[in-house]
Amino acid sequence: MYAKDKKIVCLGIESTAHEFSCGIASSTGEIMANTGRTYVPKEGGIHPREASQFFSTVAGDVLNEAFKESKIKPSDIGVVAFSQGPGLGPCLRTGATMARALSIQLSVPLVGVNHCIAHIEIGKHVTGVKDPVTLYVSGGNTIVTAYESGKYRIFGETLDIAIGNCLDVFARAANLPYPGGPIVEKLAKKGHNLIQLPYIVKGMDLSFSGLLTAAIRTINGDYTIEDICFSVQEYAFSMLTEVTERALAHTEKKEILLTGGVAANKRLQEMLRSISSEHNAQFFTVPAKYAGDNGAMIAWTGLLAYSYGRTVPVEKSYVRQRWRLDATTVPWVKGGAINASH
Repeated sequence: MYAKDKKIVCLGIESTAHEFSCGIASSTGEIMANTGRTYVPKEGGIHPREASQFFSTVAGDVLNEAFKESKIKPSDIGVVAFSQGPGLGPCLRTGATMARALSIQLSVPLVGVNHCIAHIEIGKHVTGVKDPVTLYVSGGNTIVTAYESGKYRIFGETLDIAIGNCLDVFARAANLPYPGGPIVEKLAKKGHNLIQLPYIVKGMDLSFSGLLTAAIRTINGDYTIEDICFSVQEYAFSMLTEVTERALAHTEKKEILLTGGVAANKRLQEMLRSISSEHNAQFFTVPAKYAGDNGAMIAWTGLLAYSYGRTVPVEKSYVRQRWRLDATTVPWVKGGAINASH
């Protein structure tokens, strides 16, 4: 744990799936750099080994760009953080290897960051939200969570595929560009006819596989692609909104935070804004540049963890592919060297 009056600069490395990114943040709250490259598969979904090979080829350039953007030198770095999990094994290991090498070379502490928690923390940091119910939606995760008794507790989650993956697979089946989310949203704005699709909410959890299968079956039928995209969004986002609203009512919190790559979707934002208003709660969305996977969120969360002595020896810095959000405590959420100033 470091003194409040001492400025610490953290380099964060993100490499869980299709994005390799380096971010630099300071303990005073400044996001100094956020650079990256995106792996786009030639066909199909993400191929982990191909993605990791892509990361290896761009890592040096991304790192150099981060230092250039931040206008600092490597010697100014006080701690190195990396996305330790959850994620795709080969991708995680590529980022972890780079982080270990930099930690040794610069003689600075190493911090392993939970990727899901990082999405929440960057959202809280840049929006100013204090104690929200968070809907975290991305290509690999769909989680409704809120802080309680030392941890982010999961109130609901997908039982099969994540909403981002659902949109990507649907888009691929419809011969639409990758990633699927943005093009589905664009086409949905031109759709008006709601097609009946499966609506699957089980308790507080969700299932998107049935919705996806049914939507794909309609592609070559009597419906326009605009109406199909419109219907997919309405069903999927209504499911997400229902579970989020129930978590809000249960916890009686007064803020909703939308984060993750799918957070950029305006229709989803509109639905959540509506329920926030009904419950006299405030609604916050992470800015687009921090919505997808990014190094800045790893750097900032790395600083939060480091402020409570959460470092990991290089020889024990194994990646954790299935590291659940609720499997680690977050002592910085209630007081601490960094957020005490907020």
